[in-house]
Amino acid sequence: MVRMSAASIAGFILVFVESYIVMQLKGYKTIDFGGISPFVSIWSMNFFLVFSILTQVKHWYLAREEERETEYAKNDR
Repeated sequence: MVRMSAASIAGFILVFVESYIVMQLKGYKTIDFGGISPFVSIWSMNFFLVFSILTQVKHWYLAREEERETEYAKNDR
């Protein structure tokens, strides 16, 4: 649930960061997404990007914790 919330917020922020980069590179003053549908499409792509990154970080962290637990258990013997 936390990953989904964080991915939603970060995906929304990424839409504006990406828009700002495009505006600076192309010299635009504004960006028209062409309606709500393209905006939601971009937001959903960013959501899944951030969600997959957060999932990988979670798996890495859990594997690291498990490795530490086995190391501590081995040292306690």
